[in-house]
Amino acid sequence: MFLVIGLILVVLWILGVVLKWTAGFAIHLLLLFAIISIIAHFLTGKRS
Repeated sequence: MFLVIGLILVVLWILGVVLKWTAGFAIHLLLLFAIISIIAHFLTGKRS
């Protein structure tokens, strides 16, 4: 689940950078949250 959230945030960040959405520092917060989410995915491991 964290991996999916992280990937969605990365895609949104890339779109924000490519389309030049000017949200200042907020656009880079997407990248930060994406990295944290992906790291959380790998640290928690698979749970069934």
